[in-house]
Amino acid sequence: MSADYATFGLAPAMRAGGVLVNGDYQVHRDFMDFVVDGRPLLHQLSGLDAVSPLAADVPPAIFTAQVRGLLLEAQAPLPEGRYVIYGCPECESMECGAVTAVIERAGDDFVWRDFAWQTTETADLELNGYHGIGPFRFRGREYRAALEQLLAAGEEEPPPRRRVLLIGARVDVLAKLAAALRTINIGADITADAADVPPDELRAYGAVAFGRAVDERVRAGIRAAFERAGADVAYVDGLAPIVPLLVAQIEAALDRSPTEQRRLTRLVAVEGEAGVEVTSTCRVQLIAYRLDRLSRTHAHEVFDDVLEPGKHRIALDGRATKGRSYVVARTTGAVLVAPMIR
Repeated sequence: MSADYATFGLAPAMRAGGVLVNGDYQVHRDFMDFVVDGRPLLHQLSGLDAVSPLAADVPPAIFTAQVRGLLLEAQAPLPEGRYVIYGCPECESMECGAVTAVIERAGDDFVWRDFAWQTTETADLELNGYHGIGPFRFRGREYRAALEQLLAAGEEEPPPRRRVLLIGARVDVLAKLAAALRTINIGADITADAADVPPDELRAYGAVAFGRAVDERVRAGIRAAFERAGADVAYVDGLAPIVPLLVAQIEAALDRSPTEQRRLTRLVAVEGEAGVEVTSTCRVQLIAYRLDRLSRTHAHEVFDDVLEPGKHRIALDGRATKGRSYVVARTTGAVLVAPMIR
């Protein structure tokens, strides 16, 4: 094993939820990702849909136990000193698969080695090992400081805000949107005015979504209420009364991960073509949404493939993007939305 050191850190990340084209739901998860040598470790696992054990929505006792395990203050949950590094975002079952690694001490240092994909209690390194990842040797002081800071933060700070305030004229659309958000693990409330809402309640929101019919006077009043409460929220201007599209807009607004550590960084849609930029090899899906003259929603998956790092121009099916249409780009942990510009 190389004596070279890797840097270790943690950064907020999310697994973006959403309403998929086939009607299925994908749950939203907030978690802390491992940052190795300045780059999220998850990005080295191309196309893997997973979260770390340091998820914001697990009970505090379980979260603490996960941190203690990574510090080797608790027995390894799997044979041969293996720990789960990333697992299924929908459940905790090993049957869905998990990325595991041996974590051990080397003097004062910590070493992560022998990464593997597991669906049973034991790992088959020859068949399912990640041979191009690791081993990583971390300086003990840096490693412990990052993880122990999580324990201290858990005692002092409230959980991340995953509630959204919905404001609009079309009650039917707002009700469907709120139901969809709650299904994917995002709290949602509907209101017409936030003037009398206590500041503590306003600070519990991470985003405010406005319908297209909300006039500027109402928008200004809502913003003023949040400013008085000292709440740092993202504002979303709904593009169209299409629930999956609005969910994607809200997911994009809730992404508070560092920009330089995002996998999907750019989406534009012009004249039937999409411009996409990714920072690491990953699977990207593009979905086009539009309303016809009878206000019926049409959704089409127009692209689904693995992209290499860099900028890409992707031609889109003209039938899927005719009229007033919108494009959603989705990859592991990120989603972006853009209107089609003619």
